[in-house]
Amino acid sequence: MDVDTTAPCLLEFALLHPDPDDANWLRPVAPSVALAQRLQPLEREIQERRIQTIELTDSFDPFIAISTQSQGSIHAITVLEGFDRINAALNSATAECQTEVLTIQPGGGRPVDALTQALKRDRPLTDRGVIFRTLYQHTARHSQGTLAYVEHMPRDHVQVRTLEELVERLIIFDEDVAFIPASDDRSVALELRHPGLVVYLRKVFEHLWQRAVPLTEELPHDVTSEGITGVQRSIAKLLIEGHVDEAIARRLGMNVRTCRAHIAKLAAALGSGSRAQLGYLIAQSGILEQGH
Repeated sequence: MDVDTTAPCLLEFALLHPDPDDANWLRPVAPSVALAQRLQPLEREIQERRIQTIELTDSFDPFIAISTQSQGSIHAITVLEGFDRINAALNSATAECQTEVLTIQPGGGRPVDALTQALKRDRPLTDRGVIFRTLYQHTARHSQGTLAYVEHMPRDHVQVRTLEELVERLIIFDEDVAFIPASDDRSVALELRHPGLVVYLRKVFEHLWQRAVPLTEELPHDVTSEGITGVQRSIAKLLIEGHVDEAIARRLGMNVRTCRAHIAKLAAALGSGSRAQLGYLIAQSGILEQGH
């Protein structure tokens, strides 16, 4: 039989060898010998792969160590773009909250849809004993929507105070995470989980909280001898700083029309006939010092 043409693989795989007594014949190689011959290159390749694996592991070890050390700060600040992503992050933080939620809500009364969404998200928290402390601006006292939201929340778990002027919006869950806006339209927010940042923002909140007036109490009537109210003094201060009506209204949480009405009363009280003269009279009157 011509092995070369009928079964070449037998020779290729070294399964046959020439008969030492008759060169015209081929004899089969012992199975154990044939197996050893076939396994030898595979074992050599496996050994080479193992060496390569060890070398790769050693090469990546320093980078893995760096990654592990910095893992705690990778998500210290997360940028949330879009209201859907912001609301999803707020919902997640709400689900994780155990003891307390601190919020600053500037801008006067909040929109009804925002209050409705907040009520759905916040009510389950109070049901499990979480405390809410919220700061609004004084103008929110005249917002029926805001008052209705407070009314629908358990009084023993919700505390509300107001200030004339507040910093930007802030929400803090326990001592774990805080949210602040990162754009004027609040479509971008920052999720802060660095312990140092959260502790700092809690201190800011507590500072404002101590100065604020509980919603259940009347605002102090600090009217000057000229008949100028505290709100009008705040407006006067912002006018002196160069803010336009729209910016003043936004800072104090009121609409522009109300702001301009206060400016008109301020001008009448000081006897001003023009906007330029009003600034001069405010500086000369000493009313800004009276508010301290």
